[in-house]
Amino acid sequence: MYIKAPIKIDKKTKILVNRLESGDIAVIDHDDLDEIAANSLVERKIAAVVNCGRSITGKYPNLGPKILAGAGVPIFDVIKGDIFNNLNEGDMIEIADKRIFAGDRMVAEVELLSKEEIDILMILAERNIEIELEKFIKNTLIYANKEKDFILGNLEIPEIDTEIRGQHVLVVVRGQNYREDLSAISSYINEVNPVLIGVDGGADALLEFGLTPHIIIGDMDSVSDECLGKCKEIIVHAYLDGSAPGMKRIDDLGLDAKVFPAPGTSEDIAMLLAYDKGADLIVAVGTHSNMIDFLEKGRKGMASTFLVRMKVGSKLVDARGVNKLYKSNIKFKYIVWFIIAAFIPILVVALISPPIQNLLRLLSIRLKMQFGL
Repeated sequence: MYIKAPIKIDKKTKILVNRLESGDIAVIDHDDLDEIAANSLVERKIAAVVNCGRSITGKYPNLGPKILAGAGVPIFDVIKGDIFNNLNEGDMIEIADKRIFAGDRMVAEVELLSKEEIDILMILAERNIEIELEKFIKNTLIYANKEKDFILGNLEIPEIDTEIRGQHVLVVVRGQNYREDLSAISSYINEVNPVLIGVDGGADALLEFGLTPHIIIGDMDSVSDECLGKCKEIIVHAYLDGSAPGMKRIDDLGLDAKVFPAPGTSEDIAMLLAYDKGADLIVAVGTHSNMIDFLEKGRKGMASTFLVRMKVGSKLVDARGVNKLYKSNIKFKYIVWFIIAAFIPILVVALISPPIQNLLRLLSIRLKMQFGL
């Protein structure tokens, strides 16, 4: 296989995606390439992916490589060479004979992951899932014990300007199938008009549907400048010591934001915020709620999410996958019965209305004269 194209390079795939253009080669460093990242890369119509990490480590069956291969996007794992220190954004490279060249200089040796190779690695990963599950459960319980005081009672939640009490709150994360799920609940959004909270890139997911988030919560590493500028209120997720790397970006944009120091994920604190401020119902879209989700995010457990869902569970409705719950198909027999039902009131009116009865008699006489009956 021979490919020649310019590269876009970044160790964080979710940041790189925003810079990719059609025909680029994406250079990433992403162990166990996940489904969401793969779908984002496919959408950019790139020429290939060069991964300085291992696309499939075998820890668990990650779907990213299979999605790329299915979309016809070649994925190469680097087996020798230091691309990040030898290539720059925009460099033109050639991939030929399992090697990467920049001009006359060879910079790396790579291995193409074929569909057959991916299938074999996925089978091996499936066999390993029980081992990972045991590790995951242990880590979750250990960290749940450490974090329970913060999550369940001693967490200082910032005051906000947005009124939430007594209202429905929609928390959107740009997770698996978020578009389909947002489409499925679009009528709910239009009718109820909930408070909209976008978690990092989930804020842009709302913009895709013509909705402006009332609140953006997160590390500020995957939300667009446009969305930050339109949002009414910004909350930066900080470490427990109060340090918040995401504030630098907010300051650079000349925007105001509040800081929320907390353990766990940004989607966890979004739910805690909604719960603490008196939301009547919390509807979550695209959130991470199982082991595979958290392994894909590079986490070894889901302690904070486990605790948060225990706390807010009475008010939480998870809309993930709702698009697959029911898909209506209009059957022909329903159309026939609908037409019949529509004619019933017309027939009743005709039978009891003297003017219509006279009209029908005249019509009957006219037909008899026409056909000589």
